[in-house]
Amino acid sequence: MTKRLTCDVVVVGAGMVGAACALYASRAGLDVAVVDRGPVAGGTTGAGEGNLQVSDKEPGPELELALLSGRLWAELAAEPGLGAAFEYQPKGGVVVASTPEGLTALEEFAAGQRAAGVEAVSVDPHRLRQLEPYLTPDVAGGVLYPQDAQVMPTLAAAHLLRASGARLLTGWNVIDVPRGADGAVRGVRTDRGEIHAPTVVNAAGTWGGELADLAGVRLPVLPRRGFVLVTEPLPCRVRHKVYAADYVSDVASDSAALQTSPVVEGTAAGPVLIGASRERVGFDRSFSLPAVRALAAGATRLFPFLEEVRAMRTYLGFRPYMPDHLPAIGPDPRVPGLVHACGHEGAGIGLATGTGQLIAEVLSGKAPELDLTPFRPDRFAPTEEDA
Repeated sequence: MTKRLTCDVVVVGAGMVGAACALYASRAGLDVAVVDRGPVAGGTTGAGEGNLQVSDKEPGPELELALLSGRLWAELAAEPGLGAAFEYQPKGGVVVASTPEGLTALEEFAAGQRAAGVEAVSVDPHRLRQLEPYLTPDVAGGVLYPQDAQVMPTLAAAHLLRASGARLLTGWNVIDVPRGADGAVRGVRTDRGEIHAPTVVNAAGTWGGELADLAGVRLPVLPRRGFVLVTEPLPCRVRHKVYAADYVSDVASDSAALQTSPVVEGTAAGPVLIGASRERVGFDRSFSLPAVRALAAGATRLFPFLEEVRAMRTYLGFRPYMPDHLPAIGPDPRVPGLVHACGHEGAGIGLATGTGQLIAEVLSGKAPELDLTPFRPDRFAPTEEDA
């Protein structure tokens, strides 16, 4: 039996970004429905590490969004019961350089971040060992980022959706985005019924391009595959999120080839999470032994004790990659009523709260706290495929 629902806003995607959009739109007084063909956090969110980072972002619009989001995450974590529910940990991040040349580059990067409002504390090798007693001594120095934090992403998405009070429709596959004679959206059509709304928020993550296609516009979102290794539960031996300085350049790279840079962090439950790999192979879910071996090798270089620790499992996800590494946030001028909130690549967990608030401000007719021009969904030039 098909259903017919009406609301102010329909959010497509029940991942972290969709949950944040629903939360802030609902708190702005809008009637919200969230629809997803799978379960809550069934896509990229469920395959993430839960990083809330400023440390890997150079000065510019993404860093401004990260700073806004970090403040909002801290505010949510302070709400009674909410922060504990999604395991908010304001533990900070540590970036290490293995050579003097690498340390010079890292210090220059950190200096630019400080000028943009980031807390970045230079740390010598001795102090690094105090911060991380199990870290390899073969490092030239590093930078401590106290503003970095972590959440358990699946729990965070679920609890933000619950707190929003939005109608949640999982297992509903969107098959069309109907538009009226004036070109404006009229909601979405799913395989289980229609949802009528004057606003559709595209929070479909890696599949955001497919949803844009249904509305008749192009959004160049591509999947970028990444693996994560999970160890057996351990006592707390990794106190911060710790990664090598070359992680930042890997994030910003346009290469489709496999890239790995060691990223190691503990969790509240005990297992250590080990990343990070990146490669553009479409939606290929095949296990990659070279990628996983490279993750293990990089992690043991940073923390030699991990050589004696068992890896219990590995999982993969697809980051929603955009050509200029910036998400699409805000109204699509090509389709009235279509609003985008996708393409955050590997930073969607951390940037979700700021994205959600900006979307809610737009939907409420308020001036957004940040300039949305760099995130315009129509900023990409048409290709021959679009003709």
